[in-house]
Amino acid sequence: MTDNKIIYLDNNATTKVDELVVEAMLPYFSQYYGNPSSMYELGGRNSKVVKEAREQIKEFFGAKSSKEIFFTASGSESANMAIRGVLSGDKSKNHIITTKVEHPCVLNVYKQLEKEGYSVTYAGVNASGEVNTDEIYNAVNEKTALVSCMYANNETGAIFPVKEIAEKVKEINPKTKVFVDAVQAAGKIELNVKDTMIDMMGISGHKFHAPKGIGALYVNSSTLITPLIIGGHQESGKRAGTENVPSIVGMAKAAQLSQEALLYESTEVKRLRDKLEKGLLSKIYNARLNSSAQKRVPNTTNIGFEYIEGELILLNMNDYGICASSGSACTSGSLDPSHVLKAMGVPFTALHGSIRFSLSRYTTEDEINYTLEKMPNIIEKLAKISPYQKELKELKERKGM
Repeated sequence: MTDNKIIYLDNNATTKVDELVVEAMLPYFSQYYGNPSSMYELGGRNSKVVKEAREQIKEFFGAKSSKEIFFTASGSESANMAIRGVLSGDKSKNHIITTKVEHPCVLNVYKQLEKEGYSVTYAGVNASGEVNTDEIYNAVNEKTALVSCMYANNETGAIFPVKEIAEKVKEINPKTKVFVDAVQAAGKIELNVKDTMIDMMGISGHKFHAPKGIGALYVNSSTLITPLIIGGHQESGKRAGTENVPSIVGMAKAAQLSQEALLYESTEVKRLRDKLEKGLLSKIYNARLNSSAQKRVPNTTNIGFEYIEGELILLNMNDYGICASSGSACTSGSLDPSHVLKAMGVPFTALHGSIRFSLSRYTTEDEINYTLEKMPNIIEKLAKISPYQKELKELKERKGM
């Protein structure tokens, strides 16, 4: 790195664990280490702590009862537990509806289910990344067991109308279950499942300043799911394994802090996001906005830098200590362009050069100013070695920059 600093703008991949969360967790590693299922006081104390944490996560979801909350190890497990758990209950229904832009932890489950004989309908999105809800509604039939839709897209930040989708789906087929992947919405916008027709919703703690390795699944009281992990009686028999008490405590604390910070997210984080977005678009002639949905989570923007490779951009950003990504962290090992941006119809000229910037409540004005100072130089440097010199020159002239 040429500058001795880290500018972390990849919070959709993971977040810094809040110091208050760490503080809340520490006693449960070495002081209060009992198994919550044990009969003696050391275990019973932790059983009470887990119960209190479940109540806090219930409030985070906006659920009616803490009995509807199940702790998992990740957003991926929450998704698998919901999807496979509900499908195993009625083998006569073999149709699923989802979208083309789901996170790999959901999308790849459906690709596997197709191999197992399920029929899956993939609804598209428009150029702004907004889901085509009519494609969902028109696909619902008597064989539809499940409709699955993310709350907020991890690459563009686009918010999907999941409450409206659940209501409409239930109108068409009341027996169809609805699962929402809320991993990228949790901690950024209010969830509030209580007054919806959503049956299941999954979250992951490390996306809102809790540690990695802890998640949660909301399942409403009228939905039956078959356990994915079978063993002991933990989680009301729905998810075996000794409870991860420190991380459960940590996620509950992070949920509380995130709820308290929602106004800050929707105002200050959004202001900094917009400043970064507008600055990049105004300073860099080959920059285009990919994430133009009318409703977005306040921390996310996706910018395409035409005729430049995204991997080169990220490597050069890293030289200045600026951390961002070219898509989902779960697909970072792939050289294929983003399936989300492809579904949106992002032109080939920008598809491989698109960068996702995702802020948090820890992002500062100085960090945004620093990024806006360095990014034009990075892109200009890479433009000079791009094999598309003619196209870049024409683009620069067209934009008058």
